[in-house]
Amino acid sequence: MTSIHWRWRVATTQREMDDAARIRWAVFGGELGLMAGQGAPSKREVTCFDTLDTTLHVLVYAGTEPVGALRLFLPNPQVAASQGGTVGLEMEQRVDLSGLVRPERVFAEPSRFCVLEPWRRSEAVTWLQAGMYVESWRRGVTHWIASANLETDSREDALLSWRVAASRGWLSPRWQVDVPEPWQAPAHPRSPFYTPEERAKAEQGAMDGLRLPRAPSLFARTLGARFIAKPLYDTYFQWFTLPLIIALDEIPADSLTRFHTLDNVMRSAS
Repeated sequence: MTSIHWRWRVATTQREMDDAARIRWAVFGGELGLMAGQGAPSKREVTCFDTLDTTLHVLVYAGTEPVGALRLFLPNPQVAASQGGTVGLEMEQRVDLSGLVRPERVFAEPSRFCVLEPWRRSEAVTWLQAGMYVESWRRGVTHWIASANLETDSREDALLSWRVAASRGWLSPRWQVDVPEPWQAPAHPRSPFYTPEERAKAEQGAMDGLRLPRAPSLFARTLGARFIAKPLYDTYFQWFTLPLIIALDEIPADSLTRFHTLDNVMRSAS
């Protein structure tokens, strides 16, 4: 795939918005099966936050084919007012973020980060991260706050993932928020992440070598994400997620170098 012409762009047309919605459905609805209870005959994943003027949709194209997408939600005064919040992000519906607010911090909330399965081991993921970084930096964002998919509806396995993240030193020493009790989580999970053997190993305190779901691991390794709460149950997708914060000026140097290189490639090609 080295000869592929890669690029990212912020969606500005109906077709590009449609590309993002179709990619999201293909990953969340088709591959992961998280949209079974939500009728969408057009096979597009869309919510009321998608059309706000503070929402950006970043797309990655391999040649002319759209292969990755994410939604970048900037603070919205109308959302803040309707939710009684202070930041005006979608996540504030479920989590009190007021303790993170400072005059010098500008938050944005990345979500719906997804790459089509055939392209997941290509450069598409890095291009999507680069687009997210560059477009955020251009708009003065200082921090991202998000919640990474834990690939399970099991409270036990979600808590074990949080413990694995802690064992790797990935919990934030500075910030912490409270999450509501996951009373809506199923009593009999349909999607376990860990095997009985892995759970038994954890019970013995042997955390080394235990897996962590792809999203939190990727964000911690490549973006310097730190986790700020115990698992949060997402009632929309009916899976657990792990709240996190990323300071843009603390992203690992090698990732920043790569992002700036890709931005230069974009500029030279335009």
